Amino acid sequence: MRILAINPGSTSTKISVFDNHEDIFTINIKHSTEELCAFPKIIDQFDFRKQMILKELEQAGIKLSSLDVIVGRGGLLKPIPGGVYKINDAMMRDLKDESARAHSSNLGAILAHEISIEIGNHTGSYIVDPVIVDELEPLARYSGMPEVPRISIFHALNHKAVARKFARQRNEKYEDLNLIIVHMGGGISVGGHKNGRVIDVNNGLDGEGPFSPERSGGVPVGDLINLCFSGKYTLEEIKKKNVGQGGLVAYLGTNSAYEVSKMVQNGDRKAEEVYRAMAYQVSKEIGAMAVVMRGKIDAILLTGGVAYDKMFCGWIEEQVSFLGKVIVYPGEDEMQALEEGVYFALKGEMEIKEYV
Repeated sequence: MRILAINPGSTSTKISVFDNHEDIFTINIKHSTEELCAFPKIIDQFDFRKQMILKELEQAGIKLSSLDVIVGRGGLLKPIPGGVYKINDAMMRDLKDESARAHSSNLGAILAHEISIEIGNHTGSYIVDPVIVDELEPLARYSGMPEVPRISIFHALNHKAVARKFARQRNEKYEDLNLIIVHMGGGISVGGHKNGRVIDVNNGLDGEGPFSPERSGGVPVGDLINLCFSGKYTLEEIKKKNVGQGGLVAYLGTNSAYEVSKMVQNGDRKAEEVYRAMAYQVSKEIGAMAVVMRGKIDAILLTGGVAYDKMFCGWIEEQVSFLGKVIVYPGEDEMQALEEGVYFALKGEMEIKEYV
C-alpha cells in the first residue's frame, strides 16, 4: 500500500510517501514570508501549496497514479472522538469556513481530498486524530467559571499513535488499556487514556497545565488578572507571554530543551532549577491524572522532542515511578503516525469514522 501523507505548517508543507510502512520519500517544503503574504487568507494558499507538492513528487519520480491513499493532517474541526475519518463534504465545508478559526493545519485535509479527486483515487482521502479530538468525561469540562469551560485541544496525533504502538508491542488492544501519556514538545500535554478514550487532558495549545519550553502553564490566576490590567502590556503582549514567550523562554531565553540540558551539564545552577521545576510540574500533572484514572495504570508513556533528554525523563521517573512503569518513546513522528493510522484502518484493525 503506497500512502502519501501531507502535513501543512505555518511556513512549510511536509510530505512523505510510504510503501507498506517504509518511508521512501520525505521533504519539508519551506515557504517564505514573501510567498505567503501574497494570500490574504490561509485557505487562499491551497493552490500554491498543491502545486508545490505535485512539483516535488514529480521531481522525485513518484507518479500520482502509484498512490493508493492520501492522508492529511486534521485541522480545527468541530470536537470529535479520536480515530481515522474519511474526508467528506461536511469536513471540507467546516475547514474552508475561516469565520471561526483559521489555521494552516486546515489545509491538510483539503489538499489530501482535492489531490485524491484529481488523480481519480477511489480509496479516498483521510485524516487521523486532529488536535481537536474530544473524549473528555463530563466532570472534566468544569473549570469553576461557567463562561470558560475546559476544552480538549492537545497533541492527539502523537498521543494516540504512541498508545497504539505500546498496545501492539504488548499484543493488546489500546481500548483495553489504561495509560497516562505525556507529550513534551514546545507545549506539554498530559492525558489520561482510559480504554481508548482520553477522558481528561490539559489544553496544551493555550498553555494550561505544566509550563513548557515556550508556554507559561497554569500561572496564579489573581496575579495574572492584575498583570493584564496593569497597563504595562497590550492584549497581544500578554498572549505572547502565555504562548511563545513563556516557560523556558521567559526564564532562560531559549525554547530549546537541548540547550537547557547542556547548560545544566555545564554547571548552570539557575538553568538546573528551572529545568527541574518543569519536570516537577509535569510530574504533578501525572499525579493528578493518576487520580483521574483511580490508580489503575498500565503504564506512563513519555514522548515528544523533550523525551530525548534522558536526564529530564529520569527526574520525572524518580517522582512518579511509584504510580506505574515509565516507558519513553522519544520524538514525534507525525508523518508516520498519519500513515500508520490510515494503514491499520484500511486493514480493518481500526474503524473508519464519518464526520458529520
